[in-house]
Amino acid sequence: MAYLLAILVLFRGCFFIIIELNILQTLILAIFMLLIGSIVKEKVSVLDRFCIPSPVIGGLLFCILNLLLKFFNICTITMDTSLMSFFISFFFTIVGLSFSFSLIKKGGKDLFKYWILCGILSFCQNLLAVVLAKFTGIHPLLGLMCGTISMEGGHGYAASFGFTIESLGVANASSVGIASATFGLIFAGLLGGPVGKFLIEKNNLKYNNINTSLIKTYTKNISLTRNSSTLNSTSFLEQILVVFLCINIGELISNIIYTSTNILIPTISVCIFIAVIFRNSNDKFKILNLDFDILNLLSDISLGIFLTMALMSIDLFKLSSLFGPIIIIVVSQAIFIVLFAIFVVYKVLGKNLDAAIMVSGLIGHGLGATPNALANMSSVCQIYGESKKAFLIVPLVAAFLLDVFTMPCILFFINIFS
Repeated sequence: MAYLLAILVLFRGCFFIIIELNILQTLILAIFMLLIGSIVKEKVSVLDRFCIPSPVIGGLLFCILNLLLKFFNICTITMDTSLMSFFISFFFTIVGLSFSFSLIKKGGKDLFKYWILCGILSFCQNLLAVVLAKFTGIHPLLGLMCGTISMEGGHGYAASFGFTIESLGVANASSVGIASATFGLIFAGLLGGPVGKFLIEKNNLKYNNINTSLIKTYTKNISLTRNSSTLNSTSFLEQILVVFLCINIGELISNIIYTSTNILIPTISVCIFIAVIFRNSNDKFKILNLDFDILNLLSDISLGIFLTMALMSIDLFKLSSLFGPIIIIVVSQAIFIVLFAIFVVYKVLGKNLDAAIMVSGLIGHGLGATPNALANMSSVCQIYGESKKAFLIVPLVAAFLLDVFTMPCILFFINIFS
């Protein structure tokens, strides 16, 4: 980094180049930076410890490089990010296809309790964000980007809803959301494990037999929704066809609703809804074999490219004036979720070892993402014993069921303040 800065200082002002990348060149650069992010994450252990996604690492590296090139008057790089809307619709449609009503029955009453608590948290996060936005003097919709959108929704929601809010005339919404989601990931990794440890030791909760292979337990639970994979061209095309059909129908319905009622519903919300209907109809009528090994691979690729593009396109110059409000709101969100988890969630879930472990998971995905939740719970369980209930309920709600509450909640606040 020192050598890079020295070179930039040496050539500062000598020439200025404008580089304009077309849609294919932007895609190539995004894939390249995504791979760079994966390599950096493998080499820097702290990034893996806090579950920082590879696309976030790669995208931010390019974002910082672009900032330095612009600051030293060497060059500026503009990109055609038209494919971003396609990739995010593709990803969320696959999320919808993963939602099976049969899985809900397996979680029992505690799943419904946890699900409802997450819904309450979603509303409170948005309310807190809007109140603090007025306190810090920024637009309520910019504050909303530091609420559920970036906290429970993560980088994917931050970028996708950011574009929706920017279309309403609020500048820098995507950048604010992505920055908030990044800070949220860090807090999620720092707070989840210690809070779970605090609850267990303070209340002398009963220890179970220690089991360190908890991710396998989670994988086994989720695999109940999957069929055995037979990777071939026909099966691959079937999965893509289903996703494309859901996206197309979702876009059509979203446009019809907007033109007839003037109510803005993001396309991804409708795509998820259509995908959920198809998944559960397919479970009953066996229209075709949904191969979740293929779908999960496509999901990882589409989300990875989308997030990398989103972070690459952040203008840190424009965002600098908003760092103060972002930090204030995100820190407040972190304090709130810890208090909510200790005094509400832990008690409602039964004040036992399972509840304490689920609290660590809630903080993980409530501020960061599902991998944070798994990492937090795994770190607690390696010391205090396993909780199969936690590893069934938390990922199921965080990865699939949570959208049922977060989507309407986000749309409600957007339509109020737009």
